[in-house]
Amino acid sequence: MASSKNVVFDIVGTLVCYDHLYDAIERRLGDRLRAQGIKPYLLAQTWMEAAEREYTNLSISRRYKPYGDVFEALFYRVLWMGGISQPRVFASPEDLQFIMQEYESLTMRPGAAECVQKLRDAGFTVWAFTAGDLRRVSAYFQQAGIAMPSENLLSCDSTGVGKPDLAAYQPLLEKLMRENGGKIPWFAAAHMWDVSAARTAGFKGAYCTVLELEPLHDLFGEMDVVDDSLPGMADKIIAAQAAS
Repeated sequence: MASSKNVVFDIVGTLVCYDHLYDAIERRLGDRLRAQGIKPYLLAQTWMEAAEREYTNLSISRRYKPYGDVFEALFYRVLWMGGISQPRVFASPEDLQFIMQEYESLTMRPGAAECVQKLRDAGFTVWAFTAGDLRRVSAYFQQAGIAMPSENLLSCDSTGVGKPDLAAYQPLLEKLMRENGGKIPWFAAAHMWDVSAARTAGFKGAYCTVLELEPLHDLFGEMDVVDDSLPGMADKIIAAQAAS
């Protein structure tokens, strides 16, 4: 029998961290970037932020493209915007290929496995809803030894509607409520834009500050649960569900 308690996780940035990507950029381009006054870590952050923006823009204008394709396509533009006058001379196609290959090997964030296990031990069914492609994201779970049934792993690629469009969240929300007597499921993320949109769509919201540090409630609104660690967030979800 399916559990009446459900929590949906964002994956990349939340359960999966970006440290391996930072390291790949450092190893491949670090010295070259610093010679131009650019910190490798800041380049990575700028690249990801630009990719999230353009991915969203393409989706809301009904020209959806997979996030990985957007991320790769923006590499040279981001170098240009960072002050590199000849980005395709500065970095070769082989440099980009190396970084994209390493992106396939991102690792779980510390505490991620414990977080998932705490919730499962408390009777929750754990779901994953990602903007990434299912093959890559499934491999992150497999490499970490965390079981994630394929039927519980969902991607925006399947519908061509990207988060944070409210329409991206609604099919899963409606499915879980329909199958569980109208009980409201949880959505958990370390991206405030993501969890706040899911909460607006109708989920209960759980936010972990591990990625962004500052919740910025004045911009995004209040959450049902906020914690600084993934296991701590799981504990608060369990306690809040028990009290409801």
